[in-house]
Amino acid sequence: MMHPNPRTRTQLVAWLLTSLLLSAPLSAHALDLADVALEGELRFLAVRPDPGAYWYESRVQISEASLQTGVVQLSTCHRALDPNQKIVIAFNPERVRDITVVSTEGVGRSEVQGHLVELANVRRGGSVCINLSSRALDRVDEGTWRLHAGPLMRRYLDGYLPMQAHLAFRWPEGLLELKTTLPGNQPGVRIASSATGADLDLVFAGRMRATVDLKRGPP
Repeated sequence: MMHPNPRTRTQLVAWLLTSLLLSAPLSAHALDLADVALEGELRFLAVRPDPGAYWYESRVQISEASLQTGVVQLSTCHRALDPNQKIVIAFNPERVRDITVVSTEGVGRSEVQGHLVELANVRRGGSVCINLSSRALDRVDEGTWRLHAGPLMRRYLDGYLPMQAHLAFRWPEGLLELKTTLPGNQPGVRIASSATGADLDLVFAGRMRATVDLKRGPP
């Protein structure tokens, strides 16, 4: 993988349900170096110090067939992008297929190249939304499945800027139940669940991985 020039190229990498923002310029949203997490450090934040800056959202649709095949339908959006001449969003070629850019804003050009989505002439505050299929659901044991999200990060030089992510998981009513998540409820992490899905809202600085364990709903 080529290493981008931090002045001209941002790279976003999506492994399974993930998003990675590299080489973002230090934001003008009242950030200073104290807000940058160091390599190996992960901080969950009750209050984001740069509201309105880059954030990520995804929606995973799980069906009855997904429990057999492991394939889910995934919609992702990268919001409030930093200005860059070129952004590359890379998906895991072993798990992802049927990549489609469904919308852009503040983006001069978008193109799907295999497992990559390339954006050109991205203006501040731009966004892109992408749909795809992903073999992202792993069976843990009989009646239990696991989804992985991460690593999620917003890289700056040798550290990580604050970011937020909204991860939504949906299934037919009664098909599944939320069992556990990692991380769990704490300042900077909010979890909600219902008969038709679960939601994770996260605010953090660092390199973050999450797992969501699901079990069969009652008969």
